[in-house]
Amino acid sequence: MSRRVVRQSKFRHVFGQAAKADQAYEDIRVSKVTWDSSFCAVNPKFLAIIVEAGGGGAFIVLPLAKTGRVDKNYPLVTGHTAPVLDIDWCPHNDNVIASASDDTTIMVWQIPDYTPMRNITEPIITLEGHSKRVGILSWHPTARNVLLSAGGDNMIIIWNVGTGEVLLSLDDMHPDVIHSVCWNSNGSLLATTCKDKTLRIIDPRKGQVVAERFAAHEGMRPMRAVFTRQGHIFTTGFTRMSQRELGLWDPNNFEEPVALQEMDTSNGVLLPFYDPDSSIVYLCGKGDSSIRYFEITDEPPFVHYLNTFSSKEPQRGMGFMPKRGLDVSKCEIARFYKLHERKCEPIIMTVPRKSDLFQDDLYPDTPGPEPALEADEWLSGQDADPVLISLRDGYVPPKHRELRVTKRNILDVRPPSVPRRSQSSSDAPLSQQHTLETLLEEIKALRERVQAQEQRITALENMLCELVDGTD
Repeated sequence: MSRRVVRQSKFRHVFGQAAKADQAYEDIRVSKVTWDSSFCAVNPKFLAIIVEAGGGGAFIVLPLAKTGRVDKNYPLVTGHTAPVLDIDWCPHNDNVIASASDDTTIMVWQIPDYTPMRNITEPIITLEGHSKRVGILSWHPTARNVLLSAGGDNMIIIWNVGTGEVLLSLDDMHPDVIHSVCWNSNGSLLATTCKDKTLRIIDPRKGQVVAERFAAHEGMRPMRAVFTRQGHIFTTGFTRMSQRELGLWDPNNFEEPVALQEMDTSNGVLLPFYDPDSSIVYLCGKGDSSIRYFEITDEPPFVHYLNTFSSKEPQRGMGFMPKRGLDVSKCEIARFYKLHERKCEPIIMTVPRKSDLFQDDLYPDTPGPEPALEADEWLSGQDADPVLISLRDGYVPPKHRELRVTKRNILDVRPPSVPRRSQSSSDAPLSQQHTLETLLEEIKALRERVQAQEQRITALENMLCELVDGTD
């Protein structure tokens, strides 16, 4: 008589809890863009949300320390002439964010640590190369200032943001609209899904498709794909009968899936958020009111269902906090920012532990903010794993670091190994950054003083008029 062995996981009892109302961001005017876009992007310092803006594209950036009701006049980041379709924080600089728009451009912005007095309208650099709307952005995981964009022209462009140059252009690999793009852990390969129902593994520097699988999911609805820690590809899609489905694939053998599971009949596209440290993938869909999570292992059935977080209100979008932004003292292993129509609330996933000590098994060393390579080194063929940091004492975000854009001299035969210091207006001396906040405070105080003096002058003029009338 066989005995069934029940697999025990340290992540099986994960508690999902929505934050209290006073910890949420309320009255945010969420933009009505498609689910293909990232409504929400978060890092250890800031939360960014695409919002409605008359006649153009905009997003709002909120410090994580600021919660509660957001003033309707809160400054926006606005510069695009059409709706913003995607935003992505730089993994190597918490103050830098990129935005993509329906106006075919990509803009890179430097967000100050203080709250600006008015809208931020001047990007550090504008990248122009697509002929149609740009709907996907993704920073390179290990190389400094390397940014990927994918547009409605079925083209992928990889940029060096530090110089504004196109490093690579992949314009003949996708015959139809690109649905998703994902780097692997060291940024040597890309996994893409396309409207032609093909899953592709691409070596961008060679400009080659190294592996592909047609109809990884047979349905016509959009498919998503992410790399796992083991080098496999995790996908979400639809069956021929429009049931939602998840799959796990080995790029070295695309003939048969490692695992394939049907889920439900909902029509919302499932977005996978993968945590390589715990090898847990969280599935969120537009219109869903739940987050399902699975653990990916080397043991059959390979994709293990763990649990489901459920709430009453459906989600319009979701932001996923990097591991270094979590509270290790509370055994927090994931944090989402659930976007409603006029509110954004944190959802915290914790593993219950009785001990207050640091949990080594929950928090292995994780990728930190320091890049492992420069853009030129990656382009020349070098690969490097992410530079890891320990979360034992918690994570302290580094101080404000300025992104400098350097234009290359076309007469240079050999590109410099280190970007040269530019004399452009965007390359402000570091001392200006230190004094800027002081200047803004002084301006504010002077404005208040002027208003007080104007009121005083008005009162004296009224008194003078009364005296003149009395003498008559």
